Amino acid sequence: MTTRYRKPLPDLSFEEGKEFWTYTKKHELRIPRCVDCGTYRWRPRPMCANCYSMNTEWARTSGKGTLYTWTVVHHPMGEAWVSEVPYAVAVVTLDEGVRLVSNILDCPPEELRAGMPLEVVFEDVTDEITLPKFRPVRQRRRL
Repeated sequence: MTTRYRKPLPDLSFEEGKEFWTYTKKHELRIPRCVDCGTYRWRPRPMCANCYSMNTEWARTSGKGTLYTWTVVHHPMGEAWVSEVPYAVAVVTLDEGVRLVSNILDCPPEELRAGMPLEVVFEDVTDEITLPKFRPVRQRRRL
């Protein structure tokens, strides 16, 4: 992929978060989890806030969650966003209990609802960066 991505990109020099981007590049959503007490934590940091353990693993998540809150952006933050307004910036509560800020795809902003079930999708934006975004889980109709 050689597409020129015009929006700001994550800072890969943030040591505690480098693995997150390594996994998203593989289309895996992994979150740090305490090996000793099982508590997931976001943002990545060396110590568990629950039990103060330094034993951490990057655990694969279900990629499922719910919409906690959101805001709809109507005025572009710059030239790169002009074609996308309006769009939603959302806080998603993963089934594992942590909250991530991301975008909601495949859903007009006026259809967003608190508690809406979501699933992760991955957007490959450069050769190095893949962004996790979310879309509504569409309920299958039973016959």
